[in-house]
Amino acid sequence: QVQLEESGGGLVQSGGSLRLSCSVSGRALVEYSMAWFRQAPDKEREFVASISWSGSTTEYADFVKGRFTVSRDDVKGVWLQMDSLKPEDTAVYFCALPPSAYSAHERDPSSYTYWGQGTQVTVTT
Repeated sequence: QVQLEESGGGLVQSGGSLRLSCSVSGRALVEYSMAWFRQAPDKEREFVASISWSGSTTEYADFVKGRFTVSRDDVKGVWLQMDSLKPEDTAVYFCALPPSAYSAHERDPSSYTYWGQGTQVTVTT
């Protein structure tokens, strides 16, 4: 059984930082690309960042470029370092795993089969 679990969310002031973590069980993480998405109230889930299974390539949504960094450790999991946070970053953040090993990391949420429960990030002014 595949399980993903996010942690690290919380309440932070504008300009602050948070580091989200995603742990994976039931799959050999070293074989899988990973992605982070977020969903704000009354909005669709949107792509935030992704990292290839090898860790050699990353992609970011334009609205987080230069502020967020995705990284991975094939034993411990995947992280999302979020700096210079803005109130519009407030959302539930999810990590996601595709159905197949060695697949490309995509921006479309329909490309991912496994999802965590999400962790709430709230940025105040």
